[in-house]
Amino acid sequence: MNHHRVVRLIPLRSALCSRGAALAALTLLAPSAAAQITYSIDWKSESVSKPSSSAGAQPITEGDALSPPPGAPAFGPLSRPALRVSGNFFGLQNYASCVGHAPGTACEIEVDALSSGHDTRYLPGQTGLGGAGSPARRRLWFSVDEWAAGSVATPQSPAHPNVFNQGNPLVPPGSSGVFEACADVFVDTNLPSGPIPPSFTPRNNAGAIDGNGLASANGFVYLGLGLIEPRPTNTPFPHPGDNLDALEIGTDIASAGLAYISLDSGFFDPLNGVLNSGSAANNGFVGGDVLKVGVGVPLSLYAPAALLGLDKTAPDQDDLDALILADNGDGIYIPSLTPYDWNLGVTDMLIFSVRRGSAIVNQPDSIFGAPIQPGDLLIPPVAGGLNTNPGIFISAEALGLRTFRGITGAHGDDVDAIDVTDRPCFDCNENGVEDAVDIANGSSLDANSNGVPDECEDGVVEFCGCAAGSSQSCANVYASGGCANSTGVGAKLLTNINSGGSISVTNDDLVLSATQLPPSVSGLFFMGPASKPPSTFNDGLRCIDAPTLRYALQNSGLAGTMTLGPGLAALSAARFGPNGAIDPGETWYFQCWYRDGAGPCNQDSNVTNAVKVTFGP
Repeated sequence: MNHHRVVRLIPLRSALCSRGAALAALTLLAPSAAAQITYSIDWKSESVSKPSSSAGAQPITEGDALSPPPGAPAFGPLSRPALRVSGNFFGLQNYASCVGHAPGTACEIEVDALSSGHDTRYLPGQTGLGGAGSPARRRLWFSVDEWAAGSVATPQSPAHPNVFNQGNPLVPPGSSGVFEACADVFVDTNLPSGPIPPSFTPRNNAGAIDGNGLASANGFVYLGLGLIEPRPTNTPFPHPGDNLDALEIGTDIASAGLAYISLDSGFFDPLNGVLNSGSAANNGFVGGDVLKVGVGVPLSLYAPAALLGLDKTAPDQDDLDALILADNGDGIYIPSLTPYDWNLGVTDMLIFSVRRGSAIVNQPDSIFGAPIQPGDLLIPPVAGGLNTNPGIFISAEALGLRTFRGITGAHGDDVDAIDVTDRPCFDCNENGVEDAVDIANGSSLDANSNGVPDECEDGVVEFCGCAAGSSQSCANVYASGGCANSTGVGAKLLTNINSGGSISVTNDDLVLSATQLPPSVSGLFFMGPASKPPSTFNDGLRCIDAPTLRYALQNSGLAGTMTLGPGLAALSAARFGPNGAIDPGETWYFQCWYRDGAGPCNQDSNVTNAVKVTFGP
């Protein structure tokens, strides 16, 4: 693979979050409605009262659900976020009168947590990448607040952005943070399924989405959301910058017409030195409640704080600060009694965190008996557990966060927003692992610290090999290329990118070559606009999602080869019309199917590995 940089062309980060084309201007097209990224900011954020990038430039408030200004995360400089769903949709009291209020003045409309109610369910034993008969690993996405410092136990080699080096440098003293973590979104680095105790190691996380898409003080730059950074807490209150406060990845709340939210408590914040905004009480609820609202559904109680093991001493003494929710479909909350009973179709999966200052902090959880921290991901009290407090499903330590378990007056890192997906959002090398995690774990290099694995930056990625993760029922795994065929090796799909070809649509000189085919068999190349996890396809693995477009039949001849191109772009436009025209900035996926009557699995045909191409001008 040629690793020379393509000037000002950033390959598409494919899969859940960014299905669209990469542009030479370092932006991404808006994702499909099913891949929306939605977030909010808190009432102290600098962007409050500033005009949004939406039509009409309505001022941003802490009661709005926002989206990145280009439609998907992009490199900066960026415009301000767009309003995806306004506080009117959420039915917030006083919303209209609060539009335009100054940041740092509590207006009692803050949306503290957000979920579509269709979040990916956790399954036990999820440690794989999926596509090979193993359940796909869940990926946690989270944000922290402006006081978060990260764990000093976080691995620092290879260097990659994480809460420790992007967070608050005041705590612990001497850390290399830059006050930017609170506007960023981080991912876990391959955690197993919960419950995960505080003793878990290694402790790590990786920055995946940036606040502003610009390089931080220590050089990291990755796709951003249009927020303001940094947010230094050594400045007078309210501190400049933005704090991301709620997060939903996947379902588009605006299109779905239904949302589950939590509002803000009114108790004292011991680090900011002010009362929280009190939006829950202003709307007739408490900060530990989960609420339901939508088109034709007024703001109403869904899961009361008491059923979550909160507010044991008095109302509004605990604040639910982040939310993952998978409702069973009836819209009525039925608490889980033990981890994973939510997969039986009766109970609902509800995972949450609590804000620092909550009364439940430092109380023993019902699974491990460990003092609860603001960075823990909790589930409702476990039936037959150690007590009736929430249980720790994933500990803060496992996320690479700082804790002070059982220490009165000390405050661990606060998880401010959370979501979970079963596929990567950004996976340019198509290996089923988040790009940020590849870089964090050292399996991919990022020499220019732009958050894009170096192997993706020439615009061509070979993937879908059969060396590992094969779902075949016979012994046809092959070390390089597609699954083994009747010749004893796997067919390879290659490009001429290292021998004079390019990804330029204007030059149109890219050639695809399928080699190591059985001699004199028929076959064809096919392409599609999206990938999918490897799935059994005759004797091989298919990694291109429907709909696919097929080129003309060929014969492999005595040499066992087939080629497509040069003139690939012109051929595609002529053969497929507008739906299959290859334009600059678009990403297309290619594989080759071929007959193989004597193949090892007796399925009569096979496929090569796949190639992903992000085309340039």
